[in-house]
Amino acid sequence: MFFNSIAFAVFLPIVFLLYWFVFNKNKSTQNFVLIIASYYFYSCWDWRFLFLLVFSTFLDYYTGIQIEKGKSEKSRKFWFWLSIIVNLGFLGIFKYYNFFASSFADLLSTAGFKASPILLNVILPVGISFYTFHGLSYVIDIYYKRIKAEYNFVDYSLFVSYFPLLVAGPIERATHLLPQVKVKREFNFQTAKDGVCQIIWGLVKKVVIADTCATYANAIFDNYPTMNSFSLIMGAVYFAFQIYGDFSGYSDIALGVSKLFGIDLLRNFNYPYFSRDIAEFWRRWHISLSSWFRDYLYIPLGGSKGGLWMKIRNTFIIFIVSGFWHGANWTYIAWGFINAVYFLPLLLAKSNRNNIETIVLKRDFDSVKVILSILSTFIITCIAWVFFRARTISDALLYLKRLVVNQDFSFQYLDNERYNYELILLIGLFVAVEWNSRSKIEPLSGKNSTLKIALAITAILAFGTFSDYKEFIYFQF
Repeated sequence: MFFNSIAFAVFLPIVFLLYWFVFNKNKSTQNFVLIIASYYFYSCWDWRFLFLLVFSTFLDYYTGIQIEKGKSEKSRKFWFWLSIIVNLGFLGIFKYYNFFASSFADLLSTAGFKASPILLNVILPVGISFYTFHGLSYVIDIYYKRIKAEYNFVDYSLFVSYFPLLVAGPIERATHLLPQVKVKREFNFQTAKDGVCQIIWGLVKKVVIADTCATYANAIFDNYPTMNSFSLIMGAVYFAFQIYGDFSGYSDIALGVSKLFGIDLLRNFNYPYFSRDIAEFWRRWHISLSSWFRDYLYIPLGGSKGGLWMKIRNTFIIFIVSGFWHGANWTYIAWGFINAVYFLPLLLAKSNRNNIETIVLKRDFDSVKVILSILSTFIITCIAWVFFRARTISDALLYLKRLVVNQDFSFQYLDNERYNYELILLIGLFVAVEWNSRSKIEPLSGKNSTLKIALAITAILAFGTFSDYKEFIYFQF
């Protein structure tokens, strides 16, 4: 059940009405409605994996209590590592086993040995990377005595399985979400209205920008040996806006839907393509994942403290692991490695915490420097996206090589539903709207919201792509 599907358009109002008008007696009945709706939502993908979700939920619920009750450090460590090993074990089997088996077989073949690895013919459970990280952060926080264990199983289950964030985040923290599910929510019209605005803007990002860009990005990447330099440049740009519109669009819809139920979720994107350096980009892109790795991996490794080599080691670990989290392919690892290379000079120069404030442009030379830094950051980000999108590292390198050596910048027609120039104008308008709204959560709320909502709905109906590419990219992670 996709957020941009007819099924979800029917599902959401039903849950909304039951939640606010039928089962609004107390927080327990509200949570009961949401947990049933969440399990139904998840079962629409594949009901068999619902058992894995419930098992993972119960595992972390039970081990969290046992860690808190543990009378000795040995007992606490046992339950802590049981949760970590089982959670990562499931993630490893479903997501990474075939990758490691195939890579090991390739290594043996390179050494002259024949190998026929035993591969698992299983599909990746949707959302497993996200709900696994929910549970891991919860157990880790209990072990280090940052939070208390949750004894209400329904409340904890809702923290893990809440349907707006279940399949593609944001990755929530118990300190933020659990206090909200433990109290009765009261309907607030303004909050609900803001939620509707965020949902509509998320749909604009998804069906107008992401899915339309996907039409061209797919055609260019799938046929890159026949494309000229200009088309290859545009392919990288199209994919940059595809993945941004797709994932941030999903996050906007998730946050907006959650506001309809009176629950606030962590912000996941903050206009990342307006970043002035790669460190700022990573403070604005997939914020919940970046902060998760910062708090549960980077800082425990020592962060930016210690000697020069420790700083370098920790930087590469955090980015490579982040890349590997996205998928079992060397291209994702390469993407993480490239971002580490981008980030390292800023860290060594101690300038990775610059550019914290919101951009304000004036008619002076400093503003020109700001614009150039935004453009240069976007360019190197697009280069890294080529590795993220390519099937293999060889494909990515050949793509970039042809982009440089072809030197043909003529306009190349692609036989798709839309023309390139229309899409370029559409992207330009989208960037202008986001730029003018960069100090807000989304562009539609506030002054003249009714008119802006009407224009956004018109854009969805007039320019949206409803048949080419419905699935959200991050569902595969």
